[in-house]
This record gives sequence, structure tokens and C-alpha cells, in this order.
Amino acid sequence: MQTIRSIEASQHVGQPVRLTGWLHNLRRLGGITFIVLRDGWGTIQAVTESEADLAPLQNAALESIIALEGRVVASPQAPGGVELHQPRLSLLVPTSEAPPVPLHKPTITAGLPTQLDHAVVVNRHPQRRAVYRLAAGTMAGFRRTLNERHFTEVQTPKLVASATESGANVFELGYFGKPAYLAQSPQFYKQIMVGIFQRVFEVGPVFRAEPHSTIRHINEYVSLDVEFGFIENHFTVMGLVREVMAGILGELATHYAAELALLEAEMPAVPEEIPHIHFAEAQELILRLHGVDVRGEPDLSPQDERWLGAWAQAEHGSDFLFVTGYPMGKRPFYTHPDPNNPAYSNSFDLLFRGTELITGGQRLHRYEDYLAALAAAKLPTEPFETYLEAFRHGMPPHGGFAIGLERLLMQLLQLPNVRLATLFPRDMQRLTP
Repeated sequence: MQTIRSIEASQHVGQPVRLTGWLHNLRRLGGITFIVLRDGWGTIQAVTESEADLAPLQNAALESIIALEGRVVASPQAPGGVELHQPRLSLLVPTSEAPPVPLHKPTITAGLPTQLDHAVVVNRHPQRRAVYRLAAGTMAGFRRTLNERHFTEVQTPKLVASATESGANVFELGYFGKPAYLAQSPQFYKQIMVGIFQRVFEVGPVFRAEPHSTIRHINEYVSLDVEFGFIENHFTVMGLVREVMAGILGELATHYAAELALLEAEMPAVPEEIPHIHFAEAQELILRLHGVDVRGEPDLSPQDERWLGAWAQAEHGSDFLFVTGYPMGKRPFYTHPDPNNPAYSNSFDLLFRGTELITGGQRLHRYEDYLAALAAAKLPTEPFETYLEAFRHGMPPHGGFAIGLERLLMQLLQLPNVRLATLFPRDMQRLTP
């Protein structure tokens, strides 16, 4: 007898099949019992009126591991449109206690701390699992889009000898008697790799020892990084951002419709050209529309981003907005200044539904400019010698960007906290599970 996945049952109507998984639920309605099995892809129910069919489950609690055989029958009222009749059950691994959070309920009502404390079990819930399957789809769409454009995927070190980005805290650790750090980003390495492959991307963890305890910050997250050469300026990079976002969302819509439906996700449309506004103009807009003078501030606050997101939706019908030209004082030393106004940078953030999602821009590419930038930032050249070597031997104009995977999911699914988009979050208070 063929062992199938739950989502394949509709292809086997009239046939006997076998499934394996967890005892998700056991419901009795009058003389009818519904046995719900959950596997790694979905759920399926079996129907019986015989107590003898249930004998193997006599001492089994929910989440016991079972095998279920039966004949697939079309049933419009059943979840998925099919169910199993004449079931035969085998108890493979019994459990005797209830899970810490009911997994058979449609939604989880437990508070966030309880969900995170018991994430090893709670993440089995179909809604929680759907979030992480969408994370997999996001990475798949990211990779596919860039592979189609002849990018090469790389994996760069996460143990580094110096901090990557000025102004951000780092996690320090011992490395055979020497200090080392967890990488804040693959920035230096992905720039170096432009000199080898010209177009590169990476999917990997990054670590930020920033003392944030907010709904949108965690200290370890998955970064989707891109860097490529022979660009004109940061608008070239922004054009690729648009293609990547469209590719990711297209992948999810095509291959993850069930997960999106389960989570009631409102999918955004990616405009053919995402609207953009200069940082200084954005500050003037906030003053004009909301009477709040943020001019002179080096960055946008979360409230500023929300206001700009609402303006982009009202003015352009767009969930996305580029803010360009951030002040050079707020951007790392490797950022290329605006040739026409060096106080501002050839950089951008992409706001998605009023929250910063992507940071990117054009980088410096001339060795002499790096020496001048390090001197202006009062940074020594010695820790950056390996990085600078690539520029001594010729680098094209280049740029890139990075997407925070968990924040993208948080905004896409309109989750109240980024921790609900993170498999096992790491923040200031949490190092387990």
C-alpha cells in the first residue's frame, strides 16, 4: 500500500492509502468518530462508527505517533475535500500527556512567552508551521530570482576578526586566545566576492548585540544579502530590489497558496516602479502633513516610517516606498556619497507597510576613497587591510542590499511581533529553546 502525504490524498480517490504522522485530534459526534492525522504538510481526517477501529488509541494522548490506512473518499464537507473510510490504525509511539498548548484548536490563544518557552512543540501548530514554510518559500523565491540573473550564491564566515559596520554593537568571543566577533553582516565579504563573481548573494544568519527589546528587533536573524558590480548608482540597486521582491511574492503566491490562505495573508502588489522620496523631502512631508518637525534628525523614527507608509498608500496606492539619500553621518563609512550633495548618500531604505525592510545603496569602490573615508571616520586602516586589498587591485562601481527575512514575514503576515516570525528567537532575554 502506498504511503502518501496528506496533501496528496485528493489524487487517490477510491484507492487505499497509508499515512503516518501525529494524532492531531479525536472528535466524537454522536456515534461517529473523526480521527485527524497531521503530517509534515497538512491534516486529513478518517471517519468511523466502530469502537473496534479506535482500540489502538485507547491509551494514546494527542500528539501520539500513528499510522493510518484507509480508502480515500471524496467528501465536500471534509477539510481538503476528502476523508478516509474503513480506517485501520497503528500506534507507533504513544504519548501520555497533553501538549503545553492545544495544537488542535484553529488558533493559538496562549501568550507570547508561553509560545516561545514551548516553541519546540507549539511550532507544530498548523498556523505556526505555515509561517516557517513561507520563510522557506521566501528563501526559495530569493534564490530563484537571483539565479535567473546569473548571481552566484556564497557563504561567508560568521566568525570575524573585526566589526563590520560602524556604530553597531558586536558579540565578542574568544578564538584560541584571541578576540573574535560574530558577524554583524556579510558586508565586507560580499563586496570582496564582487571582485570574483561580479554578482553574488547569500542567505545566512547575522548577529547584532544591540540592546533593543522591541516588537521588530531580534539579536540573531536571517539576512538575505545581495551585492553586484558595474552599476550606475543606487537606483540600479533599487531596480534589482523591485525584481527580487516581485520574485519572492510571486513564488509565495504560486507555490504557497495554502499557507497564505491559512494565515489570511493580504498579498501586496509590487508596482512596476516603486515610488521613491528623498530623505530631506520625506522630513519636509512629515512636517507639512503632521506638523512634526523632524528636520535635522539623522534617521527616520518608526513613527516617521509609519507616516510615510500611509502617504505612499494614499498617494501611490503602494505598500512599498523607497526613501533615498540618507545623511552620510548615519551610513557606514563604505557608503558612496551623493556626488551632487556629499552631505547625503547614494543609499536607500525600502519601507514595506510603514516599516523599514531593506537597507542598501552604492558602495565606495576606489581604494583612495576608502583611505579618506576611514580617516574621516577616525578609524584605523589595520583592521581593514584584508578588505582593502580587494580595492587596491580594482573593483567596479558596485552596490547591494539586505533583507531581514523575519521582518519581511512579520510585515507580510501583519504579525504583532517579529518573534512570531522567528523559529527560535534570540533576544536580550532569550537564549533557549
